[in-house]
Amino acid sequence: QVQLVESGGGLVQAGGSLRLSCASSRSIFGMNVMGWYRQAPGKQRELVGAMTSSGSTNYADSVKGRFTISRDNAKNTVYLQMSSLKPEDTATYYCYREVAGLRYWGQGTQVTVSS
Repeated sequence: QVQLVESGGGLVQAGGSLRLSCASSRSIFGMNVMGWYRQAPGKQRELVGAMTSSGSTNYADSVKGRFTISRDNAKNTVYLQMSSLKPEDTATYYCYREVAGLRYWGQGTQVTVSS
């Protein structure tokens, strides 16, 4: 079992920044994939971005150049740095991790961007 705990969400004005954290109960060293999804009210969950064990990343077109995923192996934590936030970034953000073919999810953290 893997527990993931997100933090860092909140209310921010458009153009502002937030950093989300995702702490894993198991070491992330040598992890397969960790990343972030988001879900806005009335919309399907969408992939924001992900990082592989080699450190390569990919992002949704809607966040490229604005969001960055990083990790701290010593803290077993993955981060989502969000900049130049827009009202359409408002959503619940979920961290996930793939381990041995299984996908684990965090409980989600709310991000609200006001115009």
